[in-house]
Amino acid sequence: MNPRNTSVSLVKLLGSCSPAVIAEAEARRACAVRRRGPVMAAAEADAGGLRSGMAAPGVGAGAGGPAMDGPEAEAGAAGPATAEPEPAAGSAGRAVAEAPPPALPGLRLVQQGAEARVYRGLFLGRAAVAKLRIPKRYRHPALEERLSRRRTAQEARSLLRCRRAGISAPVVYFVDYVTNSIYLEDIVDSITVQDHINSVQQSGNDTSTLLSLAEKMGELLARMHDEDLIHGDLTTSNILLRPPTEKLDLVLIDFGLSFISGLPEDKGVDLYVLEKAFLSTHPDTETMFKTLLKTYAATSKKSGPVIKRLDEVRLRGRKRSMIG
Repeated sequence: MNPRNTSVSLVKLLGSCSPAVIAEAEARRACAVRRRGPVMAAAEADAGGLRSGMAAPGVGAGAGGPAMDGPEAEAGAAGPATAEPEPAAGSAGRAVAEAPPPALPGLRLVQQGAEARVYRGLFLGRAAVAKLRIPKRYRHPALEERLSRRRTAQEARSLLRCRRAGISAPVVYFVDYVTNSIYLEDIVDSITVQDHINSVQQSGNDTSTLLSLAEKMGELLARMHDEDLIHGDLTTSNILLRPPTEKLDLVLIDFGLSFISGLPEDKGVDLYVLEKAFLSTHPDTETMFKTLLKTYAATSKKSGPVIKRLDEVRLRGRKRSMIG
């Protein structure tokens, strides 16, 4: 209630009273004001102290204030100190992410991809290539260990399956399931089909030799698919040419994503991946890929359903490209 309004009402009320009553009321009002004065002063002092404490948080937080003692005061004093090590933890996380690749005895790092690091050197006196899988930090450690071990084992099985079927592939020397690494034969002085096609196109020489290379590739892939082996990452950089390149001796490599399947869908997708690699990496090679498919269809015993499914996969890919 507003004190001014109260005083006006009181004056109106006392206007009709006797002088003695008025004097007694004035005395009581003066006494109440005297009693209320120290209480209001103390309240204003407390409010001022609180404002000053908030204006200087370093003093209150560091000393803990008079209301904080014992463990509470220690916790208050330790508050700012616990906030400082966070950057150190962040820098430690970056240090782990930026850690140099592990060294393998007798081998040197030559390439790093999305799935593995590739080393080259000697293994038991033989020219070798080692593939060390890169752990994915975003996966749960148990899941990562299971997937890496399974894919390492599957890569070794696929290479052995190729060699048993007479398909040229590197020899498996050793598989280490502790580090999820695999040691393979090094195809010395070989080049990738990708580099060979690029060199022929850039040199301006007769590109008819590329059609013979496409026929060899079609035969190789037909034999692989007849064994129900899906490569999973068919590109011209995953097929090597042994020297001399005129012999067109092809070697399949990098079976890290391979699996076993007899479904025409999986084989059609395998060919579709290779077709997209041709179109994106090698311009003006449509005739070359058509020759590859023609030879594949003539060589494979199961090519009919595969070519049909390849056409369906192409339609799905075009629809996805149109929709975005």
